[in-house]
Amino acid sequence: MSTELKSAARPAAPGTGGRKRKLTYPWVLLILAGALVAVSALRAISGATDLTSAGQFGAALSAAVPIGLAGLGGLWAERSGVVNIGLEGMMMLGSFAAGWAGWQHGPWAAAAAGVIGGALGGLVHAIATVTFGVDHIVSGVAINILALGATQYLATILFGHEGSAAMAAGGNDKQSPPMSDMPTFTVPGLADWLNGIESHHWFLVSDLAGVLGGAVTGVSWLTLLTAGLFAGTFYLLWRSAFGLRLRSCGEAPLSAETLGVNVYAYKYAAVLVSGALAGLGGAFLAISVHFYQDGQTGGRGYIGLATMIFGNWRPGGVALGAGLFGFMDAMQLRSGGPTVHALLLGLAALLAGLAVVRLRAAKRAQAAVAGVAAAVLVVWYALSDNVPLELVEASPYIATLLVLALFSQRLRAPKAVGKPYRRGQGH
Repeated sequence: MSTELKSAARPAAPGTGGRKRKLTYPWVLLILAGALVAVSALRAISGATDLTSAGQFGAALSAAVPIGLAGLGGLWAERSGVVNIGLEGMMMLGSFAAGWAGWQHGPWAAAAAGVIGGALGGLVHAIATVTFGVDHIVSGVAINILALGATQYLATILFGHEGSAAMAAGGNDKQSPPMSDMPTFTVPGLADWLNGIESHHWFLVSDLAGVLGGAVTGVSWLTLLTAGLFAGTFYLLWRSAFGLRLRSCGEAPLSAETLGVNVYAYKYAAVLVSGALAGLGGAFLAISVHFYQDGQTGGRGYIGLATMIFGNWRPGGVALGAGLFGFMDAMQLRSGGPTVHALLLGLAALLAGLAVVRLRAAKRAQAAVAGVAAAVLVVWYALSDNVPLELVEASPYIATLLVLALFSQRLRAPKAVGKPYRRGQGH
């Protein structure tokens, strides 16, 4: 591969003299270990035992899958230079297609139909943005609106028609008939052993057992497939010539064109994969509850977009972001007020640490805001035993805003993302 194409795909970060700092794997492991110690301490102090239980982490893993797939879909599109705000609509199409195919042919057919439904949404977005040069944001918003209307209309026709087979099987104009269960797997012996260690509530050891127990107990095969898709995405986009060319389309498409890369073809491929991944995320939602339901995506496409930004357009970062938001989502569904109340103390500690970091960087205003917010949260935790239901339900979205606010200064999007491109315009 030529030097010019490599430099187009990997531009130098500003102010680094051509060298870009990387978060190495030892540092990632150290950060994860520190996070586990912090959560263990929070569990011990607050007494919220469900905070690190296997059930909590199993539910968090399931909640993270559709968000992660949407974020991974956004990564594929934006690495090729196409902004995909339409992830939510593509998830809707995927969940509807899964509901339609699932009640007739089972959960695996539902997953395949979801991929096809999402890919069709991606195809529409690619035609609009790549071929006709429509503004990416406008096209994405239009897809979200069209997908919402189309799925509601088709649900009425296919599931809610009086006297139809779907209605006789339990469908209506808001949801599909139920489908059979997706198989799950549990590692025999290991799951019971970890559950026994967790029940002792030992500091750190039981918490680690709870985390690992959630990953080996009742796990859907689609969850394993999602993990494989993350690994495959990393290999394809960062370890292959195909990925280098695709990323060059998002960084410097004119340079890529001069080196013989068919930019249109790579953008089309990336947006189709983006839609297919988002559609699989929507299918996962339908399969996990056994039917399609109106409003099922619940904004997860937008949260997936946030995980992509939080993850700095990298698969590992997207996975971490999806895990965080999945944890918050599962927490408000399983435990509600008591566990969210315990997290007030954890958030206060995080903000206090942020205040110290900002103070050392001579950013006194930001340090003062973070310090005052930490003090308010400590007082709130001390003077209450629970939190309002509205805050519990909004906790995943609050986490989204906080993460983006804290990490936005360290992010770098592909240079040409969202910019119009026409073949030969640089000649």
